Amino acid sequence: MTAYSKEEFMREALELARRGRGRVEPNPMVGCVIAKNGAVVGRGRHRSFGGDHAEVEALRDAGADAAGADVYVTLEPCAHHGKTPPCTDALIRADVKRVIMAMSDPFPQTGGIGPKKLADAGIEVETGLLEHDARELNASYLKLVTCGRSYVIAKWAMSLDGKIATRTGDSRWISGEESRKLVHEIRNEVDAIMVGVGTVLHDDPQLTCRIPGGRNPRRIIVDGPAETPPASQLVRTAREVETIIATTEAAPAERTDPLAEAGCEIIRLPAKDGLISVADLLAETARRRFTNILVEGGGGLLASMFEEDVVDEVRVFVAPVIIGGAGARAPVAGCGVEKLCNALRLRTVTTRRVGDDTLIVGRK
Repeated sequence: MTAYSKEEFMREALELARRGRGRVEPNPMVGCVIAKNGAVVGRGRHRSFGGDHAEVEALRDAGADAAGADVYVTLEPCAHHGKTPPCTDALIRADVKRVIMAMSDPFPQTGGIGPKKLADAGIEVETGLLEHDARELNASYLKLVTCGRSYVIAKWAMSLDGKIATRTGDSRWISGEESRKLVHEIRNEVDAIMVGVGTVLHDDPQLTCRIPGGRNPRRIIVDGPAETPPASQLVRTAREVETIIATTEAAPAERTDPLAEAGCEIIRLPAKDGLISVADLLAETARRRFTNILVEGGGGLLASMFEEDVVDEVRVFVAPVIIGGAGARAPVAGCGVEKLCNALRLRTVTTRRVGDDTLIVGRK
């Protein structure tokens, strides 16, 4: 089998895996293709948390043709009992010839055990085919498992001159309809949306997903002094969509109690210079197995995120408008860096048109 055909099979497995985004977390996205005599005989993917793994679905699809076949899987097959039985056992029972996996799994109960178990059963094992692509695909899962922290996506829309609102605070709408629709698709894929209390006070957002069949992510308000209004849309809908208010230990009960009575969960965290430490907050979200969090502002919260170096990815919608004004708001507040050499420079940057806007995506 040629190197090109191997890559072709693995790319199809990666595409299958990608379809699980927003449904399998905190598990990784995994796809599997089974090939025999140069043709695909089985396909599978992990569809939902707690559901069958990709290898099991692909083996079921292949049936008897799995015997003597090559298995292309985007992540090391599991070898432990979790919500489902070990995939390695299923592969051994199917009598496959070879397992080609894109990358190893750093999950402590899995890492390295699966390949050894397969090899001991006489199955050839190869690792590293399109590993970079597989790591990019599951960057949020890898962050959670290896660093014990939720993956943070910072998102905003701005004008060509870097403004997110006019000097009077008017911000609807900078981006176009196509961009706003895409934002709802992004919300459909993340575990939680996070905003600062200033955004709640100024915009009174809903932070829901408004696409047919979409899911509402959890909503997190970073609110040290507990100033979130009980009459806000987020609080009034807290019994319909999980809503968490992260505040400090010093927040008065007369403010937090009405929020809790309305259905919000109150998390009290230590204060750092009078503000919530976003690192402590992200450690708490990781403990809850929130894989990825979309931070939608405002400028103060984003400044804290960048200053504490916890932003993993940036998604910026740039609209072809000029706002101007020294008093107009910028997306990231705070003091900023003193020297350009200390500025955060993104890698793996991509751009694409979304209607009249341009979407820039970059990772650290």
